Amino acid sequence: VVTSMAASANGAAAAGAPNRSIGQKLKDMIPTPQERKKLGPLALMFFVILFNYTILRDTKDVLVVTAAGAEVIPFLKTYCNLPGAVLFTVLYSKLNNSLTREQVFYVCIIPFILFFLAFGFIIYPNTAALHPVVWSAWAATKLPASFAPLLSIVRNWTFALFYTLAELWGSVVVSVLFWGFANEVTTVDEAKKYYPLFGLGANVALVFSGQYVRYVSDIRAKLPPGVDGWAVSLKYLMAMIAAGGAVIMGCFYYMQRKIIPDPTLFEPRKSKGQSKKKKTQMTLGQSFKFLASSPYIRNMALLVIAYGSAINIVEVSFKSHLKTAFPDPNAYSAFMGNFSSVTGVVTLVMMLVGRWVFRNFGWGVAAAITPVVLGITGIGFFALTLFAGQAAPIIALAGTTPLMAAVFIGAAQVIMSKACKYSCFDPSKEMLYISLDETSRNEGKAAIDVIGNPLGKSGGSFIQQVLIFGTGSLAASTPYLAVILVGIIGMWLVAAKSLDKQFSAFMLKETAAAREKMKATKQVEEPPATAAAGSS
Repeated sequence: VVTSMAASANGAAAAGAPNRSIGQKLKDMIPTPQERKKLGPLALMFFVILFNYTILRDTKDVLVVTAAGAEVIPFLKTYCNLPGAVLFTVLYSKLNNSLTREQVFYVCIIPFILFFLAFGFIIYPNTAALHPVVWSAWAATKLPASFAPLLSIVRNWTFALFYTLAELWGSVVVSVLFWGFANEVTTVDEAKKYYPLFGLGANVALVFSGQYVRYVSDIRAKLPPGVDGWAVSLKYLMAMIAAGGAVIMGCFYYMQRKIIPDPTLFEPRKSKGQSKKKKTQMTLGQSFKFLASSPYIRNMALLVIAYGSAINIVEVSFKSHLKTAFPDPNAYSAFMGNFSSVTGVVTLVMMLVGRWVFRNFGWGVAAAITPVVLGITGIGFFALTLFAGQAAPIIALAGTTPLMAAVFIGAAQVIMSKACKYSCFDPSKEMLYISLDETSRNEGKAAIDVIGNPLGKSGGSFIQQVLIFGTGSLAASTPYLAVILVGIIGMWLVAAKSLDKQFSAFMLKETAAAREKMKATKQVEEPPATAAAGSS
């Protein structure tokens, strides 16, 4: 099986392998009963985690963009998200050295759930008392106009905190807690076969969560006058987050009690020369020094940083157009609900495409899909923004305006980019971790995923801040952003090409080891069979 998997990873069939029927290929795609015991709870965890993440992602945008405008997002990512990610990495490093993995999981996820529940039922209803509106208005008269975005963050500090924790949910719960656990309990063979399909079921969550957000929007539209509809909506949304958190912890608890102790389902992988009980005793600085010493891990970090920078550059411009087209929070939220549902449908299709790409063209092609799609669609969006006046007559023939055309093209760009991320980028990135030992895997997950993604977004945000100050507006900086996007995509592809060579070498070693093991097993089993034949 590993031989077949390695051959597909390099884009070719195993030499001498017999042709299989369609029925046999379909059978190979279905997990065995033994595999389903482990993969079922993991798939459910991923489904609920992404369900929650979609709700949080849509809600944070409604809160921040309608209250302060899309221009504040680059400042949030630089001065809130990045420090938050660094603080979590420090905490995670200490927790990982002093607690078991199960304890670390609960200690990390429970505070998220408690905060979001408190935000809906306690914090938001009291924002009038919590937000320093009067002080911010006074400070605005004393400070230069360039301080307006920072004052908006201070004035809406609870929204900024919600935005930061919602972003961290994607880095911490998805990347570190879930994928770190999944990489620990799955084999290379299982990962190659089923990682692309994890999102097939999980991204149905995008469809359901998007429609749930829209359903909540319809509820607040039907409330009587005088009732704060958005406050009611938040209670429904945050209650669902809490319920989803309970399901996530329930699945994790089940696997810790039923899967991990079973040697037929889980076999720990240990680092060379490392005892089973020994903890990784590294400070944060030592961890970064350790990771920086490896070109393999540096390139992994570059992939994550490049994605964060590129998607941030195009997404902020898209949200600026979206705020202009839908200034009302109800309309904005309803659009985001439909946006998430369409993202889920497109991602489901891309999951099937991604699995086909992995099996027929290998890791390198799959890893290149996301940057190529993001680059092409991003340049198209920026071109429409730059030449909206020239394109207006043609757009009018379609019965719409340049603004709405930019909104829909921008939405298509973000949807395709995220669909490629979930179907190709995430599985290919997670496969890279499997070739690492336990120390590199644990320390790498925290440093690359938790810091790398916010660092990429913050880097893109910092570029936008500099250009906004230099050109006067986000729209005026569009030509420069387009050029920078092309440069980021180029660096991304170079790093992916380097990793393809290194990962392919690892796969060849795995294949050779599997062949030797199969040959040794066959040699051991042959003598008894020969003896039995002689006696008959």
